[in-house]
This record gives sequence, structure tokens and C-alpha cells, in this order.
Amino acid sequence: MRLNKYISEAGKASRRGADKLISEGRVTINGKVARIGSQVEPGDDVRVSGDPIRVARNYVYIALNKPIGITSTTEKSVKGNIVDLVNHPLRIFNIGRLDKDSDGLILLTNDGDIVNEILRAEHKHEKEYIVTVDKPITPDFLKNMTEGVKILGTKTLPCKIVQLSKYVFQITLTQGLNRQIRRMCEALGYEVYRLQRIRIMNIHLGNLPVGQWRDLSKKERTQLFRELNYEPKEW
Repeated sequence: MRLNKYISEAGKASRRGADKLISEGRVTINGKVARIGSQVEPGDDVRVSGDPIRVARNYVYIALNKPIGITSTTEKSVKGNIVDLVNHPLRIFNIGRLDKDSDGLILLTNDGDIVNEILRAEHKHEKEYIVTVDKPITPDFLKNMTEGVKILGTKTLPCKIVQLSKYVFQITLTQGLNRQIRRMCEALGYEVYRLQRIRIMNIHLGNLPVGQWRDLSKKERTQLFRELNYEPKEW
């Protein structure tokens, strides 16, 4: 970002006023006197008359109840893409994926750094799902799902599972293999009729209507950032 724009967006002066401050030698970038036309990079220490100034990024963090049939992609050429559904004024992208045939919670943002923190496999962040299958659930099925199932050339990590009814169970995963739950069920002779994600870490789907989205609350963001040991960068 050009320095005069940075100073203006920080609320210190107009762009013309910023140029005057720069020409007077009152602006520094990382301890060095700045010049007209200087550029500011994320993380730079910008000061006016010795006082630090900052421009906060306009980050958004969104929870969407994705309907079945919507594809988790930002590709505009794909009919029924998730970005067109949300229709947000800012350029946002989904954090991870949710199968086209699945519904429920998915997060979207314009903060690229937090995406990596949430998706990093070694962090083993919890994701919770409600699953409906095609035949009665047995104790053996629950035991195998809990202890791990061989799919995609590996054995899935142990997980938490609770039977909710004859055909429905709740499962909490800490990994995200491709179509993992569907493949696990298939390996045990079951077919998934419905797969709904209801939680990602501390973010719950709650009563958010299908196809609707909401901004994460300050409390949700604070807890999420704390669990990730993450602080959004500023300009």
C-alpha cells in the first residue's frame, strides 16, 4: 500500500496532508525516514512524529449453513458455487470443503492466514457431524468406527461416536480425509443417506437456517483465535 494511503486510512491525515508529513521528514518506516511514494508492507512499523500508526484489515469470518447441492468452490464457472450463494460484498473463500451431497456448517473468510491454521492436519481440530445411514446401527459398527477404519490406504484416527437412534449417529473427527465419513461407512457395508456438519472447533451450527449465513460473534472469534494461537495481521 502506498504510504500516503496508509496514513490516510489510519486516520492520521488526508492523502495530501500525508504527503506534507512525509516531505517534512516526520514519517518513518521501520526506523528509516520515508519518502514520497514509499510502499508499506504488512508488518511494517510506521510512525508519524514518533507515534506508531496502524490500519486494521477489514477481515470477515462467516458461518454458513450450506445446503445440499452447493459446491464448496470459489470458481464462478461452477454452477451452484458457494460464493454466489453467500453473495458477500467482499471477496471471500471457504475454509475447507463440505461435499456437494452434504449440508451444514462451513466457514468462509477473506483472511488467508487463518485458513492454514484451521486446516493444518497436525492440529487435529474437532469437527462434528450428524449422520443417517441406510440400515440399523450395530455395536460392531460403532466399535469399528470409533477405533478406526482402513480407507485410502490408511487407517482413520480414533474418533468419538454416539448413537442417536436406530439409523442416526453423531461423530466427532480430528482429521479430514476426502469424503472420510462416507468412505468409512462404505467400508463397513453402510451407505450414508444424510451427512450434516454441526460444529467446527468452537463454532456451532445452532439454529442457523439452511442457505443462510451469519458473521461470527466477537466471543466466537476470540475463542477461535485463542485455540489457534492466532492473531490477525494488521497493515
